[in-house]
Amino acid sequence: MPCERWLRSLQLGSLGRAAEKIGRSQSAVSQQMRKLEGQLGQPLFRRQGRVVVLTETGELVHSYARRILDLNDEAVGAAAGTSVEGAVRFGLPGDFAETWLPAALGQFRKAHPAVRIDVEVERNGVLLERLDRGEFDLVLAMGYGSRPDARRLATLPMTWIGPAGSGAVLRPDAPLDLALYHSPCFFRRAGIEALDKASISWRLAYTTASLQSLWAGVAAGLGITLRTTAGIPPLLMRLDERHGLPPLPVVELCLHSGKGEPSAALSRLERLVIDHADGNLGML
Repeated sequence: MPCERWLRSLQLGSLGRAAEKIGRSQSAVSQQMRKLEGQLGQPLFRRQGRVVVLTETGELVHSYARRILDLNDEAVGAAAGTSVEGAVRFGLPGDFAETWLPAALGQFRKAHPAVRIDVEVERNGVLLERLDRGEFDLVLAMGYGSRPDARRLATLPMTWIGPAGSGAVLRPDAPLDLALYHSPCFFRRAGIEALDKASISWRLAYTTASLQSLWAGVAAGLGITLRTTAGIPPLLMRLDERHGLPPLPVVELCLHSGKGEPSAALSRLERLVIDHADGNLGML
């Protein structure tokens, strides 16, 4: 496939390595590239030391080649998706309900129109309790990496979070105000343990069972909280040792599947969540 050879050449910096990667001879790949340059009437490659790099025209053609491959993959996926049927019940925490995950689920819905996907947002512990009762087929959850059904997607740092523009949050004459979920909550436990270890006095000033309510309370200055670095609202900011706060542990983000052999629809959804997690959580 000409587009594939073209992109391999760019990614590997060598026509020889590209040929080896796609199982063709170097002469065949070189001939294909020369044919493409002849059709366009302009050079696409130039040498820079020992590697092959793009000319300005090459950059332009490269962008079109990638779009052609993306459209090919989309067409193949759409055709395959029409043959997948069934229903998938998926649960996720609120931390990912307003960032990259809904868009990924929307792509899944378009690619697999015959699959009914039911999505619910809940607290991590509640999600897994319901998974164990058979109410979900797939759950994305934080803090339960020790479960035998856990498939780790990422290890995320916890962070203290306060209102945007926060200065010093510790006062010598008063305990630190905290805004936390109701117990049990592993974020709540981790924060309190870190403060106690650092001998920092605290008081529970604001409690809630809703992530949106938690963000609102922190933004209003009712207390600081802690979550992961994923999905922090723009009105809030990360706090750290510069604000006098102790370090926090990391938390594992995992996929958990229900019992039994997964359906084709469930396997497709699991693969999509894994792929999008790789792209969206790698920089956190």
